Amino acid sequence: MKTLLILGAGTGGTMAANKMAHHLDPNEWRIVIIDKDETHYYQPGFLFIPFGIYKPADVIKPKRNLLPSQVETIFAEIEMIEPDKNRVRLSNKQEISYDYLVVATGSHIHAEETPGMLDVAWQESIFDFYTIEGATKLGKFLETWNGGRMVLNIAEMPIKCPVAPLEFLFLADWYFQKRGIRNKVDLVLSTPLPGAFTKPQASAMLGDILEKKGISIEPEFTIMEVDNAKQVIRSYDEREVGYDLLVTIPVNKGADVIGASGMGDELNFIPTNKHTLQTEKWENVFIIGDAGNVPSSKAGSVAHFMLDIMVENLLSHIKGQEMKASFDGHANCFIESGFSKGILIDFNFEVEPLPGSFPLPAVGPFSLLQESFLNHIGKMGFKWIYWNILLKGLDIPFVESHMSMNGKKVLTKSATQA
Repeated sequence: MKTLLILGAGTGGTMAANKMAHHLDPNEWRIVIIDKDETHYYQPGFLFIPFGIYKPADVIKPKRNLLPSQVETIFAEIEMIEPDKNRVRLSNKQEISYDYLVVATGSHIHAEETPGMLDVAWQESIFDFYTIEGATKLGKFLETWNGGRMVLNIAEMPIKCPVAPLEFLFLADWYFQKRGIRNKVDLVLSTPLPGAFTKPQASAMLGDILEKKGISIEPEFTIMEVDNAKQVIRSYDEREVGYDLLVTIPVNKGADVIGASGMGDELNFIPTNKHTLQTEKWENVFIIGDAGNVPSSKAGSVAHFMLDIMVENLLSHIKGQEMKASFDGHANCFIESGFSKGILIDFNFEVEPLPGSFPLPAVGPFSLLQESFLNHIGKMGFKWIYWNILLKGLDIPFVESHMSMNGKKVLTKSATQA
């Protein structure tokens, strides 16, 4: 009996378990998944909790209910991964040997990486919304906040869901207008990027929306410390941005156990072939989702696009065949822009977001790089797709793992410059 071991039962691990259970003969293979937490979180929903759109109960389900019955589930802390010995040690003293390993341990925030961020003001005038606890406490704070300067700071890239900071500010603009205090709130985006987003064309478009909404940008701001006494964040080039309320996206890192096991880079992300999704050092170890250093967006949709590529290459490797599937970095993100509108971007390693229609040419129904009500419906409907299609490893109709140019309008050089 051979063993496929999956580390992490979040988005990537759950999808991998469901998919591989359909491909591996249970008489020949034991599939085991390990996670320390029995609760599955719909993490895109954290964004909506501070504004009262979702409640915490709307974004949680038991992980056991999302995993196939033939997959053995162990809830325990992973103490050490020993890839040279093909085994994993758990905090309960259990050891599990494997023939193949899929790492889906995700990425996590580390507020302690920024001096001053975890001082007495944490969860009082400094909040995150990348955890359910942070999003919930921020929501309670905003209910009675009467205005001031709200600064949203991105500590450094990469971060999970790179459009989430923009969505937060767009929704904050809507929320404070709804409360009738928008004129009392100054909204600021402080980012290490030169603009609103990582891709130039989308950055320009999203930057225009920020400007129209009266949201200012402090670009190329690499935070050095939080000075709670002065209520400022300070960059390495000694710029200061004052705040009354600081909403932070702290440093994102891979799981601590990746670093402790000597498998990761300086941020605990595993060096990985960006096309095959096989780790660079261990041929029987594959990644899905945020655990690797693949230069694509760290988002649930990307993990879904990775899935078929990873599964096909893993099965080929098991059979001793050449791995022919190639991940192209496909990312697809709905961006909630407030007032029942949204934006959709679709891109990969080589092609930045382009205007057009998605997923079908002319028909859409979604528009690319353009605000629309239907894009808002797509954003809000994604939660159902997540629970019922994406986590089960099923195909989303008309949406392929590889990015398609169907429906996209390729801009000329002069149009791009304009």
